[in-house]
Amino acid sequence: MELLNDLKTMLKKNIREYGMFIALFAIMLVFSILSDGVFMSPRNISNLINSMGYIAVLAVGMTLILIIKHIDLSVGYVAGFLGAVAAMLMTSWDLPVLLVIPIILFLGILIGLFNGFMVAKLQLPAFVVSLAGMLIFRGALLQVTAKTGTIIIPNKTFNNIGVGYIPDPVKLLPGFHTLTLVIGALFIVFFILAQFKNRKNKLKYQFEVVPIKIFYIKLVFVSALIAYVTYILSDYNGLSWTVVIVLIVVALYHFLTTKTVLGRHIYAVGGNDEAAKLSGIDVKKVTLFVFSSMSMLAALSGILYTARLQSATVTAGTGFELDAIASAYVGGVSAAGGVGKVTGSIIGALVMASLTSGMNLLNVGASYQYIIRGAILILAVVFDVQTRNKAK
Repeated sequence: MELLNDLKTMLKKNIREYGMFIALFAIMLVFSILSDGVFMSPRNISNLINSMGYIAVLAVGMTLILIIKHIDLSVGYVAGFLGAVAAMLMTSWDLPVLLVIPIILFLGILIGLFNGFMVAKLQLPAFVVSLAGMLIFRGALLQVTAKTGTIIIPNKTFNNIGVGYIPDPVKLLPGFHTLTLVIGALFIVFFILAQFKNRKNKLKYQFEVVPIKIFYIKLVFVSALIAYVTYILSDYNGLSWTVVIVLIVVALYHFLTTKTVLGRHIYAVGGNDEAAKLSGIDVKKVTLFVFSSMSMLAALSGILYTARLQSATVTAGTGFELDAIASAYVGGVSAAGGVGKVTGSIIGALVMASLTSGMNLLNVGASYQYIIRGAILILAVVFDVQTRNKAK
């Protein structure tokens, strides 16, 4: 009984953090039942995770943008345009992949610096600046693809980024991708050690921590979830290069936002930019960094999407920014700014991708899919407002 009460208390206090996990579990359970288990098949789960890669990368950058109370509507067509530029550099200019990728990422940074300059230095509304960027890069994408409409990419190395899987040099278990299982096991060990270290630090500085029994339940639940997903992926083709790239991006930005001075400054600016200025934080530099980071990740998203399609098309980037914004809000980013986690936005992206995959399996019409996804976004924002009001 005491354990149950502790669990209820923890959920009430951390409903923003754990609510999305509960929602994801419920979505997967419902679609698995309705699809007679097809939803949770290794093939579908692998395709689901791989297909969300380019949106997950955008969601990471959008999380920081929303935290500092701005918006960037241009990222979808920035991704589409730079993906087309990458295709053009490889097909028309015969540049190698190892040169093309840094060029595209650098162009993304330049675009973000320009957007950040307009917002931070000239004090223009981010909505207007990014809306103009959306139109400009939509036109630029049409111009780049004007001759053929689609640029086919024959480069296998580049295409492997989107459709390839990591090799398995071990091959100890027949029918399973052994290296994926090893990576999953190492990830579980790392997670457990990090949680113990975090708890120890909180106790050291006399911060509130969850009861030890609840702490162990959390460790077992998350470890079991990681183990299950790893098992499912290893039963198919293992980890894809897309998933590896997304994990690296999430790890880097999680470290940036939780362990660095810059990360603390980003949250401070989002919480109260005037107070941040008075405390000595250079709000303009933080804004420049966040926007340049966003467009760099948009460039990476364009690379992932173009490599997945193995071509650049005139429709690339359409609606990407909306999916990224929805993923961030569903993942717990506050509409008021100053609150949100990179890891939460990834779960949000997974929730939205699971909804799309499940509805496709059930042959739900496209019109109803848009309505349902829109309703989910509204519910996420309502939930955010209600929890903030209760906290006050």
